[in-house]
Amino acid sequence: MTIRKIVLHPNKILTTPTKKVTEFDEKLATLLDDMYETMLDSDGIGIAAPQVGVSLRVAIVDLGEGEDIIEMINPEVIDTEGEAIEVEGCLSFPELYGEVERPYFVQIKAQERDGTWYELEAEDYEARAILHEIDHLDGVLFDSKILRVVDPSELEADEEELI
Repeated sequence: MTIRKIVLHPNKILTTPTKKVTEFDEKLATLLDDMYETMLDSDGIGIAAPQVGVSLRVAIVDLGEGEDIIEMINPEVIDTEGEAIEVEGCLSFPELYGEVERPYFVQIKAQERDGTWYELEAEDYEARAILHEIDHLDGVLFDSKILRVVDPSELEADEEELI
């Protein structure tokens, strides 16, 4: 596994919608493994392929603490409900934090690394992280959704992980 360089804003790949994955092979598995290692190395809880310079519909969310790693390939949002405003950060925007409004609940359909489809329902911070990463795949960045910029000094130490 390789730790890849995080693509920082402004970079056109971050605002360009990604391509659908059509080949479920060793190259995809390597990308997923590298993305995971890169995310951990950067203290993130989520990462999308464009953030490592690859324009494919691939993203990962890992909230840690005994939670399953969510690998999303070609994810599609099926349903959302509720609204919540919380602070977000992003690996592609070091030192930028902001309050963002997102649905409290999300239901998605996505593929595993072997191509099989699955459905997933998530709430609260997990739903927020999933939607943040799917936004990346659509070329939408969290800075366009910030309601209020939050100074890093306002954050508690355990909240400084980046989506």
